[in-house]
Amino acid sequence: MAEELIGIGILIDELKSEEPMRRLNSISRLSTIALTLGEERTRSELIPFLAESTDDEDEVLLAQAEQLGAFVPFVGGPQYAHLLLPLLETLSTVEETVVRDKAVESLNKVGSQLPEAHLSEHFVPLLKRLATGDWFTSRVSSAGLFATAYARSTASQRLELRQLFTALCHDETPMVRRAAAAKLGGFAKVVERDYVSRELMLLFTELTGDDQDSVRLLAVESCGAFASALGREEAAHSLLPVIHKFAQQDKSWRVRYNVANQLSQLCEALGPELTRAELTPNFVRLLRDSEAEVRVVAAGKVSTFSKYLTPHLISQHIIPCVRELSLDSSQYVRAALASVVMELAPIMGKQATIEHLVPVFLTLLKDSHPDVRLNVISKLDQVNQVIGIELLAQSLLPAIEELAEDKHWRVRLAIVEHIPLLASQLGADFFQEKLGPQCMKSLEDQVASIREAAAKTMQKIAQEFGAEWAKDNLVPQVLAMIKNPHYLYRMTMLLAVSMLASAVSHDVLVGHMLPIILNASKDKVPNVKFNVAKILEKIVPLLQRPVLDQSIKPCLYELSEDVDMDVRFYARQALYACDTR
Repeated sequence: MAEELIGIGILIDELKSEEPMRRLNSISRLSTIALTLGEERTRSELIPFLAESTDDEDEVLLAQAEQLGAFVPFVGGPQYAHLLLPLLETLSTVEETVVRDKAVESLNKVGSQLPEAHLSEHFVPLLKRLATGDWFTSRVSSAGLFATAYARSTASQRLELRQLFTALCHDETPMVRRAAAAKLGGFAKVVERDYVSRELMLLFTELTGDDQDSVRLLAVESCGAFASALGREEAAHSLLPVIHKFAQQDKSWRVRYNVANQLSQLCEALGPELTRAELTPNFVRLLRDSEAEVRVVAAGKVSTFSKYLTPHLISQHIIPCVRELSLDSSQYVRAALASVVMELAPIMGKQATIEHLVPVFLTLLKDSHPDVRLNVISKLDQVNQVIGIELLAQSLLPAIEELAEDKHWRVRLAIVEHIPLLASQLGADFFQEKLGPQCMKSLEDQVASIREAAAKTMQKIAQEFGAEWAKDNLVPQVLAMIKNPHYLYRMTMLLAVSMLASAVSHDVLVGHMLPIILNASKDKVPNVKFNVAKILEKIVPLLQRPVLDQSIKPCLYELSEDVDMDVRFYARQALYACDTR
């Protein structure tokens, strides 16, 4: 106990240190200091000490702002939480943005725990002071506190808070208007619907017409919140003109980018009918935007947006854009499209998928950029569910077989990892004919990650098709690899064997696989030998006691006397597993 108090004393002394790193260390452990001091001394000594501190190091201030957000239990609970507000108020006015943001985050945490009386008595006055401060930093910080304060304020306070927020939206400083625009959506979620319609909607319209690009693009982000708060009919009347204007003619690509990002939320709020009639033309414009960044985000929304359309409308409006985007000059646009375009298949149905989407899939599978090909491969199962395995085999499998030998290793890895999924859909015979040889070839790939993935794939395929099938089709081919002259490939064989061990019968394990494993213990390379020991340890639970005593333990005793220390270590571990079974 005495040592602990000495440690706390050192931390308290470090709060006064002239070295910033010492102060940072101590501030980062404020909760430990407070816990030791107790609630009363924290309130009467630690909080006043921190209030008097004039630290100007941003890292120290940031750590303090973060710590105080979780400090309510250390000062005695919600009834004393208001004691933390002056400290955080000071931190929310500093010049460094990250410190202010963290202070606002902590103020919201503390404010949400305050009793209602304390909220009106302490939190709302604090918000008023910040919102009417002379320096813009305090007004910027105040914008993030309105939602917390408004939700539990009295009617008269709510009126005043709405007026203060309006003043922020009209502030002459762009940074303040930007902060208000960023928090407008969150404020709309807690304000009564009538006032959202009458007051906040006017602010939204003004901010979306601001001459500063940064203000407009942040205002656009609140579209989804307004659509949810206003209701379908009023949202259509108030928001659609703004969306039409931005999607068609805003000079800033960042604003159009944010419009594209918000469309899925608007679709959900407005419903299928309005989406089809009003938003589809805007979405098509964004898909064909002159800026690649806008096309990237719009392409990524293709499947989400299409859920609100009929197959006919998709074929008429979206598919022509999809064809264009699949040949887009930007690899990022093509990659974004490839990650979602397969999801159109269940929406379109079999015939339309074969006619319109399969050619696009094939184009993307042959793309020059590996990320595009990877994104298509990861969603192949969605196409199979729609067009069936035979058509998939005819149209897409040749491209998949080609990709299995792609020069980019991540593409080959993705193919190997998706083989079990394709195998379960192809069936045993079809798999053995089309993908089996390629799967075996992957066990000898130059990249270790692919060899490991291929071994895991073998296990999954054996579990899918059963022990008898694995005995005839997988085990002989895997065991033949032990003759490979390169030790890395012999180690891959051992890994594959260890994976298959649990998927085959005891007779196959003992009669076919175990002799090969035991023979590998005489390999010249220590890495192979200690991997033999690791595999034997792994398969101990699968073997009967006579096999352990007659075959496994003699081999392990020999390895435990090997000249290589790693071989001896793993052999002794395996022997211990045998003895404790």
